[in-house]
Amino acid sequence: MITIIPAIDIIGGKCVRLEQGDYRLKKVYEADPLDAALRFEDHGLKRLHLVDLDGAKEKHVVNYKVLERIAARTSLTIDFGGGIKSDTDMDIVFNSGAALAVVGSIAVTDRDLFQAWLQQYGPDKLILGADVKDGKIAVTGWTTITEITLYDFLLYYKAMGVYQVLCTDIAKDGMLQGSSEEMYARVVKDFPTVQLIASGGVSSVDEIQRLNQAGVSGAIIGKALYEGKIKLTDLKPFLTDL
Repeated sequence: MITIIPAIDIIGGKCVRLEQGDYRLKKVYEADPLDAALRFEDHGLKRLHLVDLDGAKEKHVVNYKVLERIAARTSLTIDFGGGIKSDTDMDIVFNSGAALAVVGSIAVTDRDLFQAWLQQYGPDKLILGADVKDGKIAVTGWTTITEITLYDFLLYYKAMGVYQVLCTDIAKDGMLQGSSEEMYARVVKDFPTVQLIASGGVSSVDEIQRLNQAGVSGAIIGKALYEGKIKLTDLKPFLTDL
């Protein structure tokens, strides 16, 4: 069964959503992200995807206090991404209560450091962030598009022992127009041992069901929840303990 992972994106300590990663297209949904996290937990959700958008922009972890509060006040299993660029950042993330760290840019710009983290923390604690635009990997808060294809990126890190991958189609993110189902299905087919988390544009329960049928391991849902396109009560069929 696919795991539903609600997203909380943080700018200035507040819960926001962007469109296609554009910081100019920002909308604040919760002044206190803890309120959103508690609401998710109350409806039976077990996971949380927490993104430090300030950190992604500033190239170091910024909003770790938000992580600390949510980790202390909920039992959600939190994966944290955004701004993890150094050993210090990684220590902050895990010491602040994250169960998993999502690392994307460093896996492109400093492969040796990412591999060192893999050895230190193990693949159970790391999620490879694969942010994609037109089939190519994007880095630094989606501001730079590389020449590395998604396939080559995954092939390289699968050989290193990575098995958890969070894949986001930037063009779909925050648009409420559906996700790149064909791309995710292709990844599942090409990399059957990878646990793929789909992100970007997930906007209906039917779509979640199709992703589930395709073998996708998890689905991150953000704007669709905040805009009411998907209601928390709609997610009950995907919560295995209810």
